[in-house]
Amino acid sequence: MFIRIREEFKIPGKTPKQKITIDKSKKKRKNDLDTFSKKIAPKIDPSIRNKCLKCRGTKNLCGKQRCPVLAKYYSQLDNEGKSFNTKHLDGNSPPSVFIGRYNYPKVNVGPLVPPEHGDTSIYSQPQKWYGDAEIGDILKFRGNLARGKKKLKTGIEITPDLDRDVQKTRILALFEKPTQTEVSFDKKLTNNLKLDYKSQPYGPSAKLTEFDYSHSKSQRQLEKVFYDDDLKAEKAVKKLYEKNVSVSKIQDIFMVGGTGLGQNRRFVPTRHSITAVDDIIGKKLREEAKNKRLIDEYEVYSAKYLDNQWLVILTPTPWQYELVEAFYPETTWNPSKNQIAMFGDHEGLKGRKEYASLGGCYYSARLAVGEKLREKNRQAGAIVLREARPGYILPVGVWLTRESVRNALKGSPQKFDTKKQTLNYIDQKMDIRLNTWLDVSELLSQKEKQKTLGEF
Repeated sequence: MFIRIREEFKIPGKTPKQKITIDKSKKKRKNDLDTFSKKIAPKIDPSIRNKCLKCRGTKNLCGKQRCPVLAKYYSQLDNEGKSFNTKHLDGNSPPSVFIGRYNYPKVNVGPLVPPEHGDTSIYSQPQKWYGDAEIGDILKFRGNLARGKKKLKTGIEITPDLDRDVQKTRILALFEKPTQTEVSFDKKLTNNLKLDYKSQPYGPSAKLTEFDYSHSKSQRQLEKVFYDDDLKAEKAVKKLYEKNVSVSKIQDIFMVGGTGLGQNRRFVPTRHSITAVDDIIGKKLREEAKNKRLIDEYEVYSAKYLDNQWLVILTPTPWQYELVEAFYPETTWNPSKNQIAMFGDHEGLKGRKEYASLGGCYYSARLAVGEKLREKNRQAGAIVLREARPGYILPVGVWLTRESVRNALKGSPQKFDTKKQTLNYIDQKMDIRLNTWLDVSELLSQKEKQKTLGEF
């Protein structure tokens, strides 16, 4: 499976004499991208608040039944992965499951199964993709997973009389290693790919008629929480995180109703469970940090992956946090041909009550920042800046934000004594001009305050 896309950036009245063409299917495109960033981007009006960036295919802000951005990407995909011309699959589930969101609360649930055996765990472990997998690799990983769908007859509540295949889906989420799985569908599968803003892509889907798997060892910590009906969901998530269970596995058990008080348990759509888990863990880490001593100086970390440039700025201030994203023309969530779309969300010391308009990315980045502050045993403010450049052509899920910020914070930071020095560095590091970031960012534009004795 790979992508063939060839785009031209045409900005009326502002295009350089030499037309710049970017072939996004090639890895060696640095010169083209640099030319675009340095010659075109500074001339683009960056103040637009694009509906697509706020919606990301989830809120129907444009009034259309189907997201036109995702529709465009579907039309450009060229599948050359496994052939799914079959009604029966026998393969090793990573293990992985998916809970839909349409027709809520009578949503579809079921396993994700590839037509292959062996170690398929990489297909559902995005934390292992970072840095090595290109977009084509990610689409191949996920495009090889067929989704079986079993509709919940009465709704999302977990009851003793659940359908047999539905209950098996819940148990599959507990398994520690790839599990031999057999599934049959009501029709032949076709080669297609489902893209989603929050969750990773997945391959073809059809109604599940038969579902079985070989017995496999459950992950011990997951099993203990799964069968503890007296442990509230939020406490269960925190407990698993403290036991070093990966965020992706916690999300799996959360979505199949494997956490919470017995009478309150229910299935949670995959996209919602991802953000819920990120939010719960992020809040926990944030509250821990508030009791720590402030860092002594400004620290700036950076990362690049899938043609996304990230800067993470830790500030010697009490907790405050902001994510600002900038999407170049004709990249994911910015269909405009001549304007950079930018938007940001932030919170102060007390957090925020409203759901962030940037959606899941806001919470996944906050989690990663909280992990770094725990590691440092310090408190700080944090500003995360993202430039999604021309090579970022398909949505691959909010895991990209979480893992990019995590990996940025693993590096060695540039350190500065003053905010002015920090801003100068941002201006040098990012392609978009500093004044543009200051126009959008609430925290970057704040005046630097002199520390009080209590903050030292």
